[in-house]
Amino acid sequence: MAMSSGGTAEGEPMMDINTTPLIDVMLVLLIMFIITIPIQTHAVKLDLPVNSNQNNPPPIDPVKNKVSVMPNGAITWNGAPVDTTTLRQYLDQTQQLDPIPELHLQPHPDARYEVVNEVLAITKRAKVEKMGFVGNESYYKQF
Repeated sequence: MAMSSGGTAEGEPMMDINTTPLIDVMLVLLIMFIITIPIQTHAVKLDLPVNSNQNNPPPIDPVKNKVSVMPNGAITWNGAPVDTTTLRQYLDQTQQLDPIPELHLQPHPDARYEVVNEVLAITKRAKVEKMGFVGNESYYKQF
């Protein structure tokens, strides 16, 4: 209940607004708004790899492994197509073998230099020490 300031006659109308009912209505509306808001769930959709026995990775040869770069930009590991992430995993696995197998890199003469450079950078990051280029005689035809 609002009280009038002292010194005024009792018959005069009160000039202040009683805000208590207004605050009560606002609090009720706020509580109703909070209750009716759906709970937000943050979900990130990921395409996880499926474990299938059909796609056996090409075996890692304990003596030598061959990485080829094709003209269309495809990278193959011992004849099976791989991506750069899988290539790095295979290279890391070969570096843990004893003795470390040789890596033979055979880029096709028409392969893009950008892809060959990327493969070389991956082998450098994997710290491959035994590496050689195979098929350099095919480049003599280019000149």
